[in-house]
Amino acid sequence: DVLALEHMALIHGTHPALLRAVMDSNRDQRRRVIHQLRQELGRLQDRQIGLLGLAFKANTDDMREAPAVEIAHLLRNEGVHVKGYDPVAMRAAARELPGVRLAEDAYDLAEDCDAIVVCTEWNEFRHLDMGRVRRAMRTPVIFDGRNLYDPVVMRDHGFIYHGVGRGTWLNGEAEQEVAVTPAVPFGV
Repeated sequence: DVLALEHMALIHGTHPALLRAVMDSNRDQRRRVIHQLRQELGRLQDRQIGLLGLAFKANTDDMREAPAVEIAHLLRNEGVHVKGYDPVAMRAAARELPGVRLAEDAYDLAEDCDAIVVCTEWNEFRHLDMGRVRRAMRTPVIFDGRNLYDPVVMRDHGFIYHGVGRGTWLNGEAEQEVAVTPAVPFGV
């Protein structure tokens, strides 16, 4: 959506500096995921990480500018085994994400994962049995790029939970303070 606005601004002869800053911020958030995964898991090579939601937004199969595409690329460059699931965009994902193993559902995605990154805010993801997800995972790390989940609930299920702008939740409290500068989910 931001890319379309930038294109319209250019067509009308205006300089879309603010829109470019938003796009830069979105890219920075995606790279930050890799940094945080490294902090939690150490070396990423040969780890298995799941991407929950592959389309650029819920209720579409459109993967243009989808956070999952860039995150998958960054993870694969680190030697990560990447799994992905999306309720609608699986056919598009098969084309756009070669080398990413596509899961049958969110629970299949969680199986043996060292971490899950929530990339798209599908409503069905809000209603997952998080106890089942936790039991399926090898390491209970969730990076919630869409702030779908309540950090306290996630902690109570035994997850190490990272939410954008929320810090890390572990052992009952926020482990780090919320950033002074506002953080935005993967895309605006």
